[in-house]
Amino acid sequence: MKIAVYAVSYKGNWTLRLSVDIRVDMTWWMNQDEGQENVVERWVLLGDELPLSWGTKLCETFKELADMERWGKRQWWAYILAQLKSELAPEPFDGERILSRGVENICIWDGGQGWTSRTESRNEGRETNGGLRSIQKRSLVTGIDGLERECLTRQANELVNLLSGRQLLVPEAEALLAEAAPGLERTWRSAAQLAYLQGRLSFSAGLAPAPRTRWSAARTHGLRCNRCGSGIVHRTSCASCGRKACAYCETCLALGRSRECSLLLRGAAKPALPHTAGTAPARELDRWGLSPAQRAAAEAALRFLAAPHGEVRGRFRPEGGGLRALFRRDMVACRGSDAASSQGSNLAHSRQSSQKPGEDARYSADRQGHGTTVERFLLWAVTGAGKTEMMFPLLQYVLDHGGTALVATPRRDVVLELAPRLAIAFPDVSMVTLYGGSAERWQRGQLTLATTHQLLRYRQAFDLVVIDEIDAFPYHNDPMLAFAARAVCKPKGKFIYLSATPPHALQKEAARGLLPHAKVPVRFHRHPLPVPFRLGTASVQHWLQKGRLPASFIQRLRVSIQRGAQVFLFVTRISHIQGLVELLIKQLPDVTIAGTSSQDEERTAKVRLFRATEIRVLVTTTILERGVTVPRSDVYVLDADSSLFDEASLVQMAGRAGRSKDDPCGGVIFTSPQWTRGQKRAIRQIKRMNALARKKGYLKELKH
Repeated sequence: MKIAVYAVSYKGNWTLRLSVDIRVDMTWWMNQDEGQENVVERWVLLGDELPLSWGTKLCETFKELADMERWGKRQWWAYILAQLKSELAPEPFDGERILSRGVENICIWDGGQGWTSRTESRNEGRETNGGLRSIQKRSLVTGIDGLERECLTRQANELVNLLSGRQLLVPEAEALLAEAAPGLERTWRSAAQLAYLQGRLSFSAGLAPAPRTRWSAARTHGLRCNRCGSGIVHRTSCASCGRKACAYCETCLALGRSRECSLLLRGAAKPALPHTAGTAPARELDRWGLSPAQRAAAEAALRFLAAPHGEVRGRFRPEGGGLRALFRRDMVACRGSDAASSQGSNLAHSRQSSQKPGEDARYSADRQGHGTTVERFLLWAVTGAGKTEMMFPLLQYVLDHGGTALVATPRRDVVLELAPRLAIAFPDVSMVTLYGGSAERWQRGQLTLATTHQLLRYRQAFDLVVIDEIDAFPYHNDPMLAFAARAVCKPKGKFIYLSATPPHALQKEAARGLLPHAKVPVRFHRHPLPVPFRLGTASVQHWLQKGRLPASFIQRLRVSIQRGAQVFLFVTRISHIQGLVELLIKQLPDVTIAGTSSQDEERTAKVRLFRATEIRVLVTTTILERGVTVPRSDVYVLDADSSLFDEASLVQMAGRAGRSKDDPCGGVIFTSPQWTRGQKRAIRQIKRMNALARKKGYLKELKH
């Protein structure tokens, strides 16, 4: 995309601006009502068709220089070439062509003399009026009449409302407008430019130089995607901006190509929900029928939500390690402000009333909010503890106070499962469900349920962000999704992370008192978690090579079958499934046995049959390690010493057993040739949770 760039001297201060409709800017700066003082001393059009990335570079690096008010065309042209030296280097033959006719394209308007074209020699200056003809040829002095101004202001207000809390590339914005404001998708440029000048909308390039840190070297200062935060880019020739080496982001390509020359529209954040020291009354918690452990955790989380900003423990920790350090921070820096401006029908009047002297409207909707942070809370609940039920009172608190809430989870199937439960819990609240292919992607609700990938289209939109299963694929160790989650919360908003197996960095912060948290160490039925038993055997690969299963393993498996349990057999590799199923059928010919994996098109049907007990033994991979509840289950983790099974995976797989109140003591068996650290830590975590539940009196007394 190409864009106009101009410099303006306003009340004694110079600044550079971008424009997608230069007529709006000329009306904004140069048209005055009767009796209104002209405070624009000079206005310089540097180019009306510059590549967007070059325009943003000029704006972001601009510094006012001495005698700038006396510069002519050649001085401004030399300034452009100096600032874009690194950008012009890959375009040795087309640089000036891309810069739209070079020095002759620069036009200057002087508050006292009108349109002029200045050429400077060493000892003298000469003024002509030739620049005006160039302006008139490009229809730049047309301006906007009074009737159009009123219509334009209404359109700007509508556009700002639709884009509030969103960040969209132009094709996405046009799709939104086509659905929500038919007709505006064809005339949005003028409305967007007015909102930009008012500080209610910001323009960014899809890709831009990554912010410098104290450790970054200038020579390694690469590009970063403004939408997803990734630095993985590829360069190609671009018909849109005319460059030979225009970069695009490879990481978020599935959501549309984000290029250096792609315009990213960002709406200003709405004010965050005010917090008080009060908490929800007890009767509000009574509504949800929580167990004692669930209630205690919900009360702690509600105190966190109600606490005024800045009163949460662990106010500051040094940041480091890039985006992957998100979970090592107690505070997440958020950008932006609550910028707003007057919305009068007269553009010139809006300029006078909404802009402070020397203020650059370009940054009003995209300003770094120094000192504004997002506070986090960890809800650490064992598998089967009922995290969803504990989430309900937290959502209710924010929704009852007029705030907006987001529940995000890495997996689409969890979104589809949660949607009807949230709809039943909050029947009077507008809710939007977002996932790949969702028909509601441009709708807005007070409560939003989404997969984490959908967060890339939002920015500073929510008062409360609840991220479920932060340790699950694909969210875990994906810096793009961590970046997206960080960006969607309003300045001074609140994060709540839900997990049965938090990353070790979070566990350490919680243990050191740096991260506010609550533990739910017991399931809703108030029985202890099944503790895994280790069975020393050879590897599954050895079983398959020998064509024989260990007798100790078969003996244990027969016990599970005889007691009527449904048996999960977790393996490390898809290639092991079929061979293992065949060996099991030979040993247990009277038992229905099947295998499934992520590559199995019949996976959903097999899981349904397994739940219905028509399949008794299911050989699977970690695809079923979470989100699947089958009554009366036993779990066997084969090759539990594998590096593919970390502590979190082992705890999650063990968590498939004992979830039913009718069979709370299901069995968990780890088979492996080696006794590894991961197995030890998983068992230690389960035992610690049982000990904590017993200490707090959450466990039911066993009757003998």
